Amino acid sequence: MKETRARSRQRSPLLFIVLVFALSLPLWLLGETYPIEVLPGLPLGALMVVCPLAAALILVARERGRAGVVAHLARSFDYRRIERKRWYLPIVLLRPAIAVASYALMRVLDLPVPSPRWSVTAAAVLFALFFVSALCEESGWTGYLIDPLQERWGALPASLILGLVWAVWHCVPLMQVGRAWDWIGWWTLGTVSSRVLHTWLYNNTGKSVFGAILFHTISNVSWQLFPNSGSHYDPRITGLLITAVAVFVILQWGPRMQAGKETQ
Repeated sequence: MKETRARSRQRSPLLFIVLVFALSLPLWLLGETYPIEVLPGLPLGALMVVCPLAAALILVARERGRAGVVAHLARSFDYRRIERKRWYLPIVLLRPAIAVASYALMRVLDLPVPSPRWSVTAAAVLFALFFVSALCEESGWTGYLIDPLQERWGALPASLILGLVWAVWHCVPLMQVGRAWDWIGWWTLGTVSSRVLHTWLYNNTGKSVFGAILFHTISNVSWQLFPNSGSHYDPRITGLLITAVAVFVILQWGPRMQAGKETQ
């Protein structure tokens, strides 16, 4: 634990964020030049998902050399840190439950939403694709950035800061697929709140990066499977539901978002 804290103090959150945005710029320009969607709602600019991992590896190599890079990559599969297996329940089920609740609420409010159509094969392919993209993102956001932010600001402020950075980083690809500003605004609310949930799960699973990757993966699969291929995803409904869950977590666990040993 002391070694982990020492490594966190070596890190520069601002340098990492600047590097992520700098590495993303050529991919945003690629998406602007070639308006192609690799998946519904995902332009070529969304290939920026590789940038948090790239930025983390560049900085870790500078800080700790090749051994540090190998150790950093290994943390993407640190599932053994999740000693209390019941934490897999929110990791795996929370975002699908929010998606189901969103769909049901849209039905109750008589909003236009089709019947869901999806297959196990499609879900499996999406899971594989989104696992790779989530690994690239969370190896940076969670594996590199969240700990120094928490040590300086505390869990809740760190989550809000990272959530805002995360949301701004996504704005270019969202605009490239024609999202309106009010859509982006509601989506931002859900995204910042989702980062609170990421930190809550991370802090209660032995700081497992794998847990964050799995949660991120299932979040993206839930969005892409929402009827149909995310076509009727409503960020107002989903964003408010995610925010409600995040508020509950903060009230229940406190601003540190970590259960005491006696309640874990």
